[in-house]
Amino acid sequence: MNRQPRKQRQPVPREADAGLDVDELLWGIHPVLEVMQHHPRRLSEILIQRGKTGTKYQEIIDLARTHQVRLRFVEAGRLGVPGHYSHQGVVARQAAIQLQTLPDLLASAQDATEAKNSLPRLLVLDSIQDPRNLGAILRSALAAGFTSVLLTRERSAPLSGTVARTSAGAINQLQIGQVVNLAEALKEIREQGFWVFGAVLDPEAISVYAADLRVPLCLVIGSEGKGIRPLVRKQCDQLITIPMEGDFDSLNVSVAAAIIMFEAVRQQRSPGTGR
Repeated sequence: MNRQPRKQRQPVPREADAGLDVDELLWGIHPVLEVMQHHPRRLSEILIQRGKTGTKYQEIIDLARTHQVRLRFVEAGRLGVPGHYSHQGVVARQAAIQLQTLPDLLASAQDATEAKNSLPRLLVLDSIQDPRNLGAILRSALAAGFTSVLLTRERSAPLSGTVARTSAGAINQLQIGQVVNLAEALKEIREQGFWVFGAVLDPEAISVYAADLRVPLCLVIGSEGKGIRPLVRKQCDQLITIPMEGDFDSLNVSVAAAIIMFEAVRQQRSPGTGR
């Protein structure tokens, strides 16, 4: 009796890598180094295999830190590309768009609103980690007239193809920047005349419907699980919340962001401005 050959079981991708789209990735020392030398803002993240050393690796690391590109050191199996790819222990994720510096982002927010004779609106996202949530928020932001968005470099979902697809193209029409230290960035934003409102789940915070949002507005939305981080929260001029009926006290972060953004637009289009 002849035995049938056993089928080879296909490897199952790790959960952390299963969502990666190889089309978004760039790999190999020289390709990644060349982009970092000439177009660093085209990359949103660089992964380097643990234990890799040498002049070229160090140059990539130094450039990533200089240009504030997210940098992670991972095991070989977490690089996100099949093992037979000649990645040399270096993989970069290409940004869906070119990112802005904070000064350029603030200038864009002012220019956009002056053209429309409206108040400036800036959306700040503190560590949104789900790419679909991020994409949905960007889609709502564009619809509500928030043309400028600031993200944290660490702990945030990279601006990947998933984000771009979920945003339904909004990502290409927004001015988006990243910063390392969000608390410090908010200080600079306040110095530029913005009022910083932090959206929280807190019964002691003022209702979004009672808050006066008819000002140069910087709206901070926190992460899915922990919300706005404590140091970021301290930089907010006022904490606002969405009142909810009964014992229900939780909304998806993209839904909550949309509600608050459109309430801000409603107020700003009403007669009268300022506090």
